[in-house]
Amino acid sequence: MIEGIHVVRGMCAIGAGLAVGFAAIGPGVGQGFAAGSGADAVGKRPDASGSITTTMLLGAAVAETTGIYGLVVALILMFVKPFG
Repeated sequence: MIEGIHVVRGMCAIGAGLAVGFAAIGPGVGQGFAAGSGADAVGKRPDASGSITTTMLLGAAVAETTGIYGLVVALILMFVKPFG
């Protein structure tokens, strides 16, 4: 028989998977767009490749924070006991 706590723990596991899954889509798209735009900019202005690369890496780091937040939410859902 399924009791209430088992349903809550099951939903927490599903929520953790969704949190990581959806939070991984944004950084993947953001980093791909940043890398593509950075490569395009270096192709147009090779003399400014240092500042373009620095800006691109900073943007990738900011985009990755979304994935880290999703991981933190998933860890909280998995390891914090909701009712006991």
